[in-house]
Amino acid sequence: MTTETLPSLPTIGPLLARAALTARGRRGSEVPGRTLRVENVRVDRHRLAAYQRLTGYAVSDAVPQPYPWVLAFAVQCELMTRPDFPLALPGMVHLENRVTTHRTLDAADPLTLSVTAGSLQPHRRGRTLDVRLEAQVGEDLVWECDSVYLSRGHGTDDAPRGDTAPDAPAGPATVVWRLPDDLGREYAAVSGDVNPIHLHPLAARAMGFRRHIAHGMWTYARTLAALGRTSLGPSTSRVWFTKPVFLPSSVELVRATTAGGDVAALRSRKDPSTTHLVLSLEA
Repeated sequence: MTTETLPSLPTIGPLLARAALTARGRRGSEVPGRTLRVENVRVDRHRLAAYQRLTGYAVSDAVPQPYPWVLAFAVQCELMTRPDFPLALPGMVHLENRVTTHRTLDAADPLTLSVTAGSLQPHRRGRTLDVRLEAQVGEDLVWECDSVYLSRGHGTDDAPRGDTAPDAPAGPATVVWRLPDDLGREYAAVSGDVNPIHLHPLAARAMGFRRHIAHGMWTYARTLAALGRTSLGPSTSRVWFTKPVFLPSSVELVRATTAGGDVAALRSRKDPSTTHLVLSLEA
């Protein structure tokens, strides 16, 4: 495994353009043994505050648990658009995240962010890729995340299944959110994720969606924020993305508290049998 230190966070827009232009012809079964890292990443407090308002967190210097993933997204894109990367980034589906915060993160902390891609695994709908993200302050590991992505293609019927999501809580909704048509553009402005599938229905149709869809990481953050301040301290959350949220639409949150922590789900207001995500939180 080699480690390459980038001089600064890459710019996402050109990377997504590169991903689209180089998507054809990518093949292979080996992921390069490479870690990309960026040192001394500083949180922009104005952008953080805009992110907190849009995702339901109180504006403060306490960094929400999903936010380091947002900061490291450009590094993921840089890793996945290198010429020797075997999978095409466009069309890749984000299946799940497992995130652990080891201590409260402060906006003043200078972060070292690193991203490493794991091996490819068979899946009934193609192949999955694990991506490891870490944030350090000095020598201390303060945050870590394991993301799972699906590259759709020829699947393997008997592929082993990963951990399944817990059952979505039953019962009435605790809150209803009406998501506007421009939510994807608003989130792109605060996160930097300008993937066209989130921005406009015509762009989304070109990628195979009937309308543009909300960012999965917005739905994750909004759900986590609704569970209170637990995730701002040492805690672990896990999210399974099950169905896209088309814009505009209305969704509702259901939650349950167990001995092991909280379980929540985001479901369609129009069709409550459609679950968009399931999330667990332990502290």
